[in-house]
Amino acid sequence: MTGRFDGYGVVVTGSARGIGEATARRFAAEGAGVLIADLDGVAASRTAAAIRADGGRAEAVRCDVAERASVDAAVTRAVDVFGTLDVLVNNAYSCGDHHEDFALETEEEWAHDLDVTLTGAMRCSRAALPHLKNAPRRRGAIVNIGSVNGLSYFGNHSYSAAKAGLVSLTRTLAVHAARDGVRVNLVAPGTIRTPAWKGREATLARAAAVYPLGRVGEPADIAAAVAFLASRDASWITGITLPVEGGILPSNPGFTDALADE
Repeated sequence: MTGRFDGYGVVVTGSARGIGEATARRFAAEGAGVLIADLDGVAASRTAAAIRADGGRAEAVRCDVAERASVDAAVTRAVDVFGTLDVLVNNAYSCGDHHEDFALETEEEWAHDLDVTLTGAMRCSRAALPHLKNAPRRRGAIVNIGSVNGLSYFGNHSYSAAKAGLVSLTRTLAVHAARDGVRVNLVAPGTIRTPAWKGREATLARAAAVYPLGRVGEPADIAAAVAFLASRDASWITGITLPVEGGILPSNPGFTDALADE
């Protein structure tokens, strides 16, 4: 049985754990060779080894998306190992502490979140595009991992601004890359049960109660959406933002709760 991504080379940034790991595992399960690119090189190696133990193809590299040389080296490694680069998933991000008082947001926090989350995606896309445009059968694709924070208010000023910028970059880059047959799309997750929430299970339970579908998301929910947008099943889709968020965006739970008190 052939997989949707047989013969593909895929780079997933920030893929040692969480959404990135689930996405890498999904691509590997469907036949791709996957480069686990993560700032934590040790964790990246563990994830790649686990994928290989499950019968998939995976390599690991320490990659800091805030450094151009590190990004360029990761892309080169993927091409060298897999012989091709067909899909880039920009998943790496930074999210500093949320400050209720915007005046407490430091310029350093702001700059770091934007540099990793938004400019990091630019660095990776710029490095990958020359290879993606040479992908066979015009199958080159970039999938950015955004957030509902980039579409509405969910706190975290700098992180939200970076994710909103990523929505805009997705649109403009999609038009630019279309001439070379490369598609660019974005998945905007809602609350996802990842290691970032470790020790805050009670908070996740409260969040689940306001989601119309009755639960928070799992990394596999996002991985499935990413795999669709990267596949030939989405060959006529580019420049879009796909919310994968359990219905939280259209539901406006705060407003309905306020009305219920009348």
